[in-house]
Amino acid sequence: MAKVFTIPLPPKVQGPKRRERNPDARYVEGQKLLVQAMRYLTKADPQSNRAAVELLSEHVRTRFRMTDSPLA
Repeated sequence: MAKVFTIPLPPKVQGPKRRERNPDARYVEGQKLLVQAMRYLTKADPQSNRAAVELLSEHVRTRFRMTDSPLA
């Protein structure tokens, strides 16, 4: 039979230290602009602009940091 070893805590890995992020007004302004564009497209014609709204939505979700919110 094999012996089972249990490690009660994960080992601490000495990785690079994270630096503090400062909010950048350009990111938030860019998010606001994209959200306004999505609102305009959905009000104009939701069915024909669906692909454009999905593209903008994907861009907002992948290109911006989650800590920068256009709603704040």
